[in-house]
Amino acid sequence: MSDPWARTIAGRPQAGQTVERTRRTSMADVEAFTAITGDRNPLHYDAALATASPFGGLIVQGGVTSGLLNAVVAEDLPGPGTVFLGVEWRFVKAVRVGEEITARVEIVSVRDDKPICTLATTIRNAEGDACLTGTAVTWTAPLRAPA
Repeated sequence: MSDPWARTIAGRPQAGQTVERTRRTSMADVEAFTAITGDRNPLHYDAALATASPFGGLIVQGGVTSGLLNAVVAEDLPGPGTVFLGVEWRFVKAVRVGEEITARVEIVSVRDDKPICTLATTIRNAEGDACLTGTAVTWTAPLRAPA
């Protein structure tokens, strides 16, 4: 049987590999997400209301938080050509506007017969608190490096 990872740019990932990516959230993220989805929840825009809420300030949409995992998976590990087949995520702590977050992906398993990986996924804030936890299953398209 041929290696299903042979035609991928990144090559075959290995169980135990990890990668992290960090960025600071902003109101520009909230506004861009709203432009895409229409999500204008006042917890994202009304500072007085959000400050009086249990969150204590403006928070970014969950899609902004989880979106950092899209970048990790598509750019870093498993890498270019990778898409999500399924995710099981729990949003365990809100992310405030202006907060730095770090996405971490760990390869849990790699199928031998197809370019499919199971990943452990987390997003943590700068204090190390988990904001998102869960798993994902990915597939990597057989891309060829440019000649």
